[in-house]
Amino acid sequence: MDDKEMAKLFDATVDRWKECSLAMNSAVVGSLVQFQKNIQNSLEGRLRQLVNIKHPTDATRALALLENESVIGSMKASLEKQLEAWKVNPFWVDQPPEIKVSVPKGSLCNLNAKFKVGLPPDAVFNIVTDPDNKRVFKNIKEVSSRKVLLDEGLRQVVEVEQAAIWRFLLWSGTITVNLIVDQNRKDYTVKFKQGKSGFIKRFEGCWKIEPLFVDEQMCRPYKPRMWSDYDSCTQGKGRVGSVVSLDQLIQPALMPPPPISWYLRGITIRTTEMLVKDLFVEAARLRCTMNSEGDKGDLEGSVHHSMLDSVYGFVDMKQR
Repeated sequence: MDDKEMAKLFDATVDRWKECSLAMNSAVVGSLVQFQKNIQNSLEGRLRQLVNIKHPTDATRALALLENESVIGSMKASLEKQLEAWKVNPFWVDQPPEIKVSVPKGSLCNLNAKFKVGLPPDAVFNIVTDPDNKRVFKNIKEVSSRKVLLDEGLRQVVEVEQAAIWRFLLWSGTITVNLIVDQNRKDYTVKFKQGKSGFIKRFEGCWKIEPLFVDEQMCRPYKPRMWSDYDSCTQGKGRVGSVVSLDQLIQPALMPPPPISWYLRGITIRTTEMLVKDLFVEAARLRCTMNSEGDKGDLEGSVHHSMLDSVYGFVDMKQR
């Protein structure tokens, strides 16, 4: 065989090898792609079964719900440890809220309240977002309707219509309010704004709950920034409270002249003070400081498990 024939044979062999190699690579890639599709289809099918989803595009939402369940489990474990610290040392003294009022042009008032609560942020968030919280906040006469507009697990957007009671000096009455409430457990915020306008043209605001390391002095000179660090340096004995801020703006459809505007502003301040007081009372009840020593142990355990259950149950609030 001469050199030319050898060269042709070599080229043909190389070309054949390239074809075989390409075919093998295509087969491998195709198998991997098909395997990935099979796994994805199986997972999506399983997720649809878990959450009773009929449309395949909702599998992403199902995966998010499962991730939320994992986060909820972590939250429950953290809250359980935080409540244990309060059971060991339930001492707490409520301080009056700091309330600042400004009057932007064209509005009745912009009110900002800031105060501390002797409960962890998750527990305070549960109180504020509980659909049945009219038993806590005495200024809520009734909730006539509640509709879930968006449910992402840790975040919900709901439309609420309720009758609120106001009191100022010798006067009192009720006013119906329609609100769109965006409650997000990820950052412990509850944003609200008026849905349907009426006597009030604009009513909006936000609750914000931040952790308070009550026994931070146990960590000196170290200053913890996260609860895990705080829990470590206090050896699990450090209590976690909450710093709560409420910011709201009220703008009537028709701005009343003084002294009526002064009275309305006074009603707003008084109503906010009532909200804070009711929250203090509920927090004290949950810490069992308002109960006799004989009943303290049993009630404390009951409240403890009730608060833990509320962390698991908040995803199902839309059914309530």
